[in-house]
Amino acid sequence: MRTFTTRWVSMLATALLMSVSVFSQDEKKFEITPAADLVSSYVWRGAYQTGVSIQPSLSLSYAGLSLTAWGSTDFSTTAKEFDLTLGYGIGGFNIGLTDYWWAGEGARYGNYPDNHYFEGTVGYNFGEKCPLSLTWSTMFAGGDKDESGDQYFSSYFEAAYDVDVWGVNFTPSVGISPWKGMYSDGFGVCSISLKASKEIKITDSFSLPVFTQAIIAPQNDSVFLVFGISL
Repeated sequence: MRTFTTRWVSMLATALLMSVSVFSQDEKKFEITPAADLVSSYVWRGAYQTGVSIQPSLSLSYAGLSLTAWGSTDFSTTAKEFDLTLGYGIGGFNIGLTDYWWAGEGARYGNYPDNHYFEGTVGYNFGEKCPLSLTWSTMFAGGDKDESGDQYFSSYFEAAYDVDVWGVNFTPSVGISPWKGMYSDGFGVCSISLKASKEIKITDSFSLPVFTQAIIAPQNDSVFLVFGISL
């Protein structure tokens, strides 16, 4: 699973709203990027996962190719997630392959048929003149199965739009499930959200990025208001 804070828009974000770094062909440089988010609750694609969580990530990237490790651990239960994403981006186009593991503390990581979920993602960002991002993700192997053991091919489509207003970055987005799978029993609107992000100046040389996200989850008949800090 990917955090609503970035990936889909930062897991395959954002989107991909995954953690895919986009470089032009003449910007071939190797980068290592550590990061972390602290969130008041973890909500993924309109579904509540767990409470207050720390979500670290580590990304290696070169010439549009990236490998990202992303995790989530909460403060009150044994919830634990570890995801790996291999992505490639050029221009506004990006693709990715993600291995999700969210079996929890104490579960066997090597149980690939049941405890891992493999997903492919393709996305496109139209650029500054039209800051619209479209992402399609489909699970194709692992634990995403129905009662008879057949693959669901659970899919998720998300559209997001970024706009700056008075120094605040607003991102309205909508996510849908096109057919029966882990998200719904058929076509369903999983998430309608508005995220507001801003850097709060602490000193002349240091600012703290924070965000608040309001989420309506029609498929689960639920609502969420999430606060987060990016480190």
